[in-house]
Amino acid sequence: MSVWPAWEVREGDGATAWFHVRLVFPDGARVDALAVVAGQGVSLEDVRAVPALSLDDLGALADWIEGPLFAACGREPEVEPEGEAEEAGPRRARPAWPRGVEGRWLIAQEYRAAQEDGVDPVLAVMCATGHSRRKSLRLISQARDAGFLTPRHARR
Repeated sequence: MSVWPAWEVREGDGATAWFHVRLVFPDGARVDALAVVAGQGVSLEDVRAVPALSLDDLGALADWIEGPLFAACGREPEVEPEGEAEEAGPRRARPAWPRGVEGRWLIAQEYRAAQEDGVDPVLAVMCATGHSRRKSLRLISQARDAGFLTPRHARR
C-alpha cells in the first residue's frame, strides 16, 4: 500500500487532509482512492478499482487504509473495542472465482437465477465475478459452449 499527501486545509485548531492511496493485491488487482482524514475519521471521496470492488469490499476499504493513513499524517486511529477487530490475513480485491468446469457451472447458475428474477443476467454475472462486461460475456459464452446454458440463437 502506498499513501502520499494531496493537500491539507487548516481551520483553527483542526485540519482536514486529503491523501492519494494505492493498494496493489497479489492477484494483480489494484485500487486507487482519494481519502480524507478529518478529526478521528476517514472518508473516501473517489475510488477506482480494477477489477471492480464488491459492495462488501468497498465498505471495508476505509478499514483497510485507516492505519496507514493515520500513520502518514502522524495521528493515531481510534482503538476498536476488544473482540470486534477482524482477523488479519491476506486480502483480495474480490473473491477468487473458480476456473474450469466448476466456474462455468456457477456462471450458468448466476445467469439463470437472474433471468428468473427478471434482472439483467450479464450484470448479475458481472457482480458475482467482479469482471468487466466483456469478460463476463466471454464467461457466459464459455458456459454456453460447455452445455450449461441453451444456445443463444436457434440453428436452422
